Amino acid sequence: MDFINGKNKLKMIKAFVFGKFLPFHNGHKALIEFALSKCEFLTILICCSDKENISDYIRSSWIQKTFEKEKSIEIRTFNYLESELPNTSLPSKRVSKAWASIFKKLFPDYSLLITSEEYGDYVANFINIQHIAFDIHREIIPVSATAFRNDIYTNWKYLPDSVKPDFVIKIVILGTESTGKTTLAINLSKYFNASLVLEAGREIISDSNSFSLEDLQKVATEHAKSIELNIIADSPIVIIDTDIYLTKSYSTFTFEKEFEISADIFNTNKADLYLYLNNDVAFIQDGTRMSKEKRDLLDISHRKVLKENDIEIKEITGTYDERFEKAVKHINKLIEMKNQEIKM
Repeated sequence: MDFINGKNKLKMIKAFVFGKFLPFHNGHKALIEFALSKCEFLTILICCSDKENISDYIRSSWIQKTFEKEKSIEIRTFNYLESELPNTSLPSKRVSKAWASIFKKLFPDYSLLITSEEYGDYVANFINIQHIAFDIHREIIPVSATAFRNDIYTNWKYLPDSVKPDFVIKIVILGTESTGKTTLAINLSKYFNASLVLEAGREIISDSNSFSLEDLQKVATEHAKSIELNIIADSPIVIIDTDIYLTKSYSTFTFEKEFEISADIFNTNKADLYLYLNNDVAFIQDGTRMSKEKRDLLDISHRKVLKENDIEIKEITGTYDERFEKAVKHINKLIEMKNQEIKM
C-alpha cells in the first residue's frame, strides 16, 4: 500500500494486453473492453515484427479511433525482429519466457495481464503478476486474426468501423453518357452482394445540358459523403457509379475551367479498380442527355482527364452481357489479389 498523509491508499490497478492486432477485430475490441472492467488504467501493446506489412501507425490508429472517448487507455507499440524474438501463437513456456522478459522491462509496476490466449498463464507467471483469461475458446466473438488473414472478406462483419476503410475494395464504373454505367453498377452490386453508390449527379442535375459549376461542386461533395457511408457498411466491396474524375471532366468540358476539389474528396474517391465502359453501344436519348456527337466528345474528355491524373483503367467493350462478364472477371481477380496481400 501507498501511504499519503498517514492514510492508506490502495495502488492503482494497472493492466496490459498485447498482440499483433493484425488486423484489429471485434474479438480484440471485446478483450479490451473486458480488460477495462478489471483495472483502472490499461496499456495496449501492439507488437510489430519486421516481417509484417501493416505499420504500427495504422494498427495504432484502428484502436485509437475505436476507443477515442476512453481516457484510461494508453497505446504503445513495440517493434522487433523475428530473428531475435520467437513468434508463435501456440502455448510455449520457452516463447512465453522470452516475451515475459520484455514485458517485465516495459511494465515494471503493472500487476495484471489480460489475454485471450492459453499461454497467458505462462507469461504472467514469469513476470509474477496476475493473469485473467478472456474468451480463450472464441465463444463470444467466434473469429481470430489468423482467420481474418486467411479470408478477411468472409469475416468482414467482425471488423470495427475504424478498420474497414483500410481493407474495403472500391470498384468504380466509368464512361460517358448512355454506356450502361448505372445498370452495370446495380447488377454487379447484386452479384457480389456489394454496397452500391449511385451517381449523385442524377439527384442534383436533372438535365445534362443545363447545370452550373456550383451544381458540380454539390455533386462532388454528396458523392464523397455517400462513399464514406458505404465503406463502413456490411459489405467489403463497394461498387461506385461514376467518380470525381468524371465530374472534373464535365467541368472542363462544359465550362473550360475546374471547380475547387478538396484533397479529402479525392482521397475518398480513390478506388482499387476503374472499369471504363466503351461507347460502342447504341446511344439512347432519354430527353435529359446531351446529343450523341457531344456525348462522344465527352468520352474523349473523360479519357484525357483520367490519363492526366494517372488513373489506370480497364476497358470494357461489347454487349451489355459481355460487359457484365468482363467486369466480374476483373473484380474476382482483384479480390483474389487482395486476399493474397493480406496473407503476406
